[in-house]
Amino acid sequence: MSTAEDAGIENVYKERKKTTAMEFRDLKKQYQEHQKEIDDAVKAVIQDAHYISGPQVAQLEERLAAYAGVKHCITCANGTDALQLALMAWEIGPGDAVFVPDFTFFSSGEVVPLMGAEPVFVDIDADTYNISLESLERAIEYVVHHTDLTPRVIVAVDLFGQPAEYKKIRGIADRYHLLILEDAAQSFGSRIGEQRACSFGDISTTSFFPAKPLGCYGDGGAVFTDNDAWADRLRSLHVHGKGGDKYDNIRIGLNSRLDTLQAAVLLAKMDFLEEELDRCDQIAAEYTKRLAGVVKTPVIQQGIRCAWAQYTICVKDKEERERLMAALKEAGIPTAVYYKKPMHLQQAFAGRLVEAVPCTQTEDICERCVSLPIHPYLEEEQIAAVCERVLSLWK
Repeated sequence: MSTAEDAGIENVYKERKKTTAMEFRDLKKQYQEHQKEIDDAVKAVIQDAHYISGPQVAQLEERLAAYAGVKHCITCANGTDALQLALMAWEIGPGDAVFVPDFTFFSSGEVVPLMGAEPVFVDIDADTYNISLESLERAIEYVVHHTDLTPRVIVAVDLFGQPAEYKKIRGIADRYHLLILEDAAQSFGSRIGEQRACSFGDISTTSFFPAKPLGCYGDGGAVFTDNDAWADRLRSLHVHGKGGDKYDNIRIGLNSRLDTLQAAVLLAKMDFLEEELDRCDQIAAEYTKRLAGVVKTPVIQQGIRCAWAQYTICVKDKEERERLMAALKEAGIPTAVYYKKPMHLQQAFAGRLVEAVPCTQTEDICERCVSLPIHPYLEEEQIAAVCERVLSLWK
């Protein structure tokens, strides 16, 4: 790759920088477009002054469950708590092995040692960046035959908005008698066929962090399941392990409630979620049309509707990535790297790693990936500016 040499082209980009500076995820524009409905929802909570466990929370849980196509939704304070609550409901603890993709956000693995269990990191598929089925099965076999741990849970992360291969993961889980925890923090609104994310796991979780496909104005999360007993336990666990009321505590739990203001914001945003997802589909298709063959563009499996939490490309190596990001920054175009370091190389896991399988694919992708701006309010001229700037570096 070389920097464009033509001074005229460079001048065009310098001028364009003044008018095309853009947001990576434009929450400001989203609010401007839907200000009245969001303001009305927040105002109703303030006027009612029912800030904790107000009626909007129950309304949201009912609507989220119906949207995902499951019986139960229990909202909570954030996506990390959602994962921990799921493990708590299953009583995961010391001596248990939990299989986690090596290429994901830290919380997907962080919650495992919090429960006293052992995370076993698994490599990823070269195209989807989701968990590698071959690597997963090899890791399970290693744990069974070479450790004293009991395999218990597969954490299947829907990375960048694309659901994992749940039909095949289910086959592996059934063969080894494992539970599936779907980490849908990035994929709310995605589908495999007509089945939506947050319905593929024995328990599924999501995050409402502001930049997620469905985001609130702070932290928030939710847990989904069809299992009545687990749902009852989760409702207890997320409010200090309560029994009949909040002063009757029957187990050790968390203080992890979604507040009413955030529920109100999410209810308002659900009204235009599908419209936003459709627009992101269009933007991703345009990126891929323009960039395919020059950089490695996302590979979406047949029959899948991606939620496009990120649009991630790969270049040749780390040095090429740094040059690309610097050139985009110069043009006023933000980028991000998800993720710079594999889970198995995080210092927090040092001394407790079960090195069951090599994670060479993860190590490679961490060196080469970079995410481009994607959100429903990205304008056509901004999409063109991103693509032109990327392509200019290969001329």
